[in-house]
Amino acid sequence: MEFDEINRILEMVREHELSEFELEREGFKIKIKKGAVVNASAPFAVPMAQQAAPAMPPASGSYSPAPLEAVPSSPSPPSDEVDFAIVKSPIVGTFFRSAEPCAPAFVDVGTTVKKGEVLCIIEAMKLMNEIDSEYDGEIVKVYVENGQPVQYGERLFAIKPNV
Repeated sequence: MEFDEINRILEMVREHELSEFELEREGFKIKIKKGAVVNASAPFAVPMAQQAAPAMPPASGSYSPAPLEAVPSSPSPPSDEVDFAIVKSPIVGTFFRSAEPCAPAFVDVGTTVKKGEVLCIIEAMKLMNEIDSEYDGEIVKVYVENGQPVQYGERLFAIKPNV
């Protein structure tokens, strides 16, 4: 793997604010997790550069990245969602509600689902991963828009379980 490829990966990780990324290719493995890059084939870790707002305003005509904004942690669910089962993303990728762009969504609000039924697809590294329901019940909320990136552990659906 070339140095430029590693830099492109680091840029992607920063741009998408990923908390974890792992790639294995042709006997080379790189793992980036919570601000550290670990190369399994080398006995050391290289800390990722931390992005921060510049201390002084940049000279005119020069490029400066926009300051980072604090992202609030996920708010606690409203009280009306306490009885719902929340389906979370098991991987980082792109969320798709259907198998093809013109196909109907696997599920919508109000759809009754059974355990093992496909709810959506998450594309990760050109692989399409079907996300199945772990519950029998009714879809009451879809948290993510079609085609949007999702993080590990991000809410996808709320299901009112059958009792």
